[in-house]
Amino acid sequence: MKVEIDSFSGYRIYPSKGKLFVRGDSKIFRFATSKNESLFLQRKNPRKIAWTQVYRRMHKKGITEEVAKKRSRRTVKHQRGIVGADLASIMARRNQTAQARNEARQAAITKAKTEKREKEEKKAASKPKAPRGPSTAPKVSRQQMKGSKGGR
Repeated sequence: MKVEIDSFSGYRIYPSKGKLFVRGDSKIFRFATSKNESLFLQRKNPRKIAWTQVYRRMHKKGITEEVAKKRSRRTVKHQRGIVGADLASIMARRNQTAQARNEARQAAITKAKTEKREKEEKKAASKPKAPRGPSTAPKVSRQQMKGSKGGR
């Protein structure tokens, strides 16, 4: 015995009962009662009609078996190091006072400046300076360059 399902209400349709409706695009709809067919043809939404199975499913009606709530896992926070710094150094930096942080920053800046100054002095000492004056090559105008391309 093949039991069909109503296209509108979701109820079962037993053999020799109900109506078959075939739309112009050859889609088949089955209806248990003329009430279902009428509401379908009026283009009513079965999700908004309280007695349909679709409505009941959407609004979680009549489901008594699944009373147990889903258990959700609590997220556990882990603290771990990042690339270039382990957790101990991160915690030490976090617990530092603002004054100590400023002193460390100033010391790093002065160290970087002295290193840069030494590097520039070393570079200047190893490279003799060439005099910067007018170049000795003869100047060529645009007209002369155009003339040298070839005979046109």
